[in-house]
Amino acid sequence: MLILTEKEIQNHYVMKDAISDLKKGLNSKKQGLITNPHRTVIEIPDNQASVLYMPGAELSQKIASVKVVSIFPKNPKHGMPTTQGILMLTDAQTGKHLCMMNASYLTRLRTGGLSGIATEKLARKDVKTLGVIGTGAMAFEQVLGVLEVRDIDKINLFNRTQEKAEQFKERLIDFGVKQPITIAANADEVVQAADVICCATRSNEPVFNGDLLKDGTHINGVGSYLPHMQEVDLTTIQKASKIVADDLKGVEEEAGELIHADRESDWSFTDLYGELSGLPDHNGLVRENDKEITFFKSVGAAYFDLVVAIGIYSKLQEIGVGSEVEV
Repeated sequence: MLILTEKEIQNHYVMKDAISDLKKGLNSKKQGLITNPHRTVIEIPDNQASVLYMPGAELSQKIASVKVVSIFPKNPKHGMPTTQGILMLTDAQTGKHLCMMNASYLTRLRTGGLSGIATEKLARKDVKTLGVIGTGAMAFEQVLGVLEVRDIDKINLFNRTQEKAEQFKERLIDFGVKQPITIAANADEVVQAADVICCATRSNEPVFNGDLLKDGTHINGVGSYLPHMQEVDLTTIQKASKIVADDLKGVEEEAGELIHADRESDWSFTDLYGELSGLPDHNGLVRENDKEITFFKSVGAAYFDLVVAIGIYSKLQEIGVGSEVEV
């Protein structure tokens, strides 16, 4: 079995690779070549934590996978990462276990890649200002995903803890991001200036006021993934002319802000514009005009991890990266 570490993956597989492989996966989903059982979520209330088990299979490539990811928000106080994950690939013809890889970076990368694809499909082509609300572990690749598909001139950050926002800014600069980066005093300041907004928080309450959204704004919401969580308020949902989900079944069961809107307003899940895999393949925009507000809601699905993991395995095996072990 090939073993791949996070550093090995980071050194050889980047956002451009992930977006390419995710597009292939979305096409496979459209063709009915993906087996994607719903994930199992085990909540651990004492730690406000969750452990997720996510199986799936890509039938055209005949490879199956299971990812285990743990999310423990209190970990940073103990010098440990909030999110930790591993993923195993299995040959679906012989049952041979092919590869075990670190999946923490993989998870962040596929989530950012999905937001990149959604931004490419939904955001105006002339967007210039990116607003980021929440600068935790998932947010970095959100920025990279948007930068991969749009020519952004400025990035505004907000985090409840300003020190974390400052550290995030330095990470972006060290990574090579050249755009000017400012740290906002509050989320409203970010929203009022933004053409694209990325939210990556574990908030149980909306993190910005939808009344402040400019016409033509696109929003990526990836942080809330449990029914009691809400990043986006009802106003935003009602103002959005197109709401696209990464996985329809997943958002119906896990996207707290949409569940709340379905229960407490005249909005319902039948108002969803569609699933990301169902959007047209051409390079044109889905939006009909420059004033539409669009919202991409992502809770994750196993096949996104799977298709990125297949891409990682194929690329790194070809160049001889990783360690072969007997198990």
